[in-house]
Amino acid sequence: MTGNTQHNSRLLSILGRYKPEPWRGGYSLSRLFLSFYLLVMGSFVAIAIFADFVISTAVKGITDDYTGRFMRGTIVLIEDELFRHPRTEWPDTIKALDVKFAYRLNIVDRWTLKLPPKQAEKLDSGELAIDSEGDILYQRLKQTSQVLVVGPLSPSANPDRPRALPLELRIRLLTWSLIGLCFAIAVWFWVRPVWRDLEALRKTARALGEGHFEARAPQARSAAFETLTETMNGMAERIQRLIATQKELSSAISHELRTPIARMRFALEMLTAADEPAEQERLWKMMSDDLGELDNLIDSSLTYSRFEREQPQPHLSSVELAPWLEDEVESMRILSGKLELSVDNSRLPPGQRAEFDLKSMPYAITNLLRNAFKYAKSKIVVSAEVVDDRVRIYVDDDGIGIPPDERQRVFFAFTRLDRSRDRGTGGYGLGLAIVRLVLEQHGGTVAADDSPLGGARFTLSWPLLQSVTES
Repeated sequence: MTGNTQHNSRLLSILGRYKPEPWRGGYSLSRLFLSFYLLVMGSFVAIAIFADFVISTAVKGITDDYTGRFMRGTIVLIEDELFRHPRTEWPDTIKALDVKFAYRLNIVDRWTLKLPPKQAEKLDSGELAIDSEGDILYQRLKQTSQVLVVGPLSPSANPDRPRALPLELRIRLLTWSLIGLCFAIAVWFWVRPVWRDLEALRKTARALGEGHFEARAPQARSAAFETLTETMNGMAERIQRLIATQKELSSAISHELRTPIARMRFALEMLTAADEPAEQERLWKMMSDDLGELDNLIDSSLTYSRFEREQPQPHLSSVELAPWLEDEVESMRILSGKLELSVDNSRLPPGQRAEFDLKSMPYAITNLLRNAFKYAKSKIVVSAEVVDDRVRIYVDDDGIGIPPDERQRVFFAFTRLDRSRDRGTGGYGLGLAIVRLVLEQHGGTVAADDSPLGGARFTLSWPLLQSVTES
């Protein structure tokens, strides 16, 4: 008990000292949007440019071949027109033709051109050569040393015509602008719920850090934060429940400890003044009983705290029910005193097995028997049966029973009925609470009702088979 109290005191101390740093207002929704947008859009553009470069390089040969075939007829016509005139008239002729075309025409000497080796070889062999940009064509005028230059083919490259962005570039800019706008809208609608979820989680974490353990994060708008929100809310609920349980335990146990301690102090004071051996023996017995009561209180508190705090997963084993139940009852017979304690397994099929945790289920049986020992007048009967694939164990006594309006309340910690406040039958209200937690661990229930013997009947019920790997 002391270890649990110290642990939770440290938890409360840490949470109480935790003060979240003030939110740095500079990092707003717009900044998050801009950062994410620039990162993703920049990556997308870089990938697109790289892909365009690879594709352009791969298809350049095809494009050059298509340009050459497309312009071949035009160049042949220009060449024929030049050779209809003397070579001295070629400059005037080419100027006259240049006016009629949308691209530049010119005649230069071969030695003035610097072409890539492959294109120079094609030019010298009489084939059509194209510059590295694919925008200017060169055709050697038969066996002369002069070369016909056609281009640049792009209107924007012609210095004599108004400059304008190439059509391809304009289309690309427009396309990228539309893509950027659509992507910005998509990113905004994606980032906005993410930001709201982050803001809600931040506020919830700050509230929890300030000790407001009832704070919960609202339902996540973004699927990316659903699991995180559920985890945080589960953590908050668990912390709140742990602290509430420990506060309840500490308060109730502090109250329960006063009575036996006060009786022991009184007995010690009387023992110093008692001279008769019989009186001394009676006082010693009183203190021994009070020590036993303190020991039971601490043991029950630790057991209840462990189940309420950890809610461990049961390690199920398949056990033959009748012998196990008889052994559990037999282990408690020494505490029954003069009470008649019996086990009835007649309604169980021979060799009937059930699945349960061999460490925790005995707590349920022993606590029900301890409760029955307090209130039974002369007889206690433990019986079992299987109904609709569920195990049912009954603990009946011939005591005074439990009023109908109190049958649910008795299974919660530190709940004691009026008739149990005397020392002879008083408890701490933990035994039946432990029974409830054990049965919840097994996916079962515990209920109180009228007994055929005239007192109270407690019924344990849980699934016969729980489809869990045996340990």
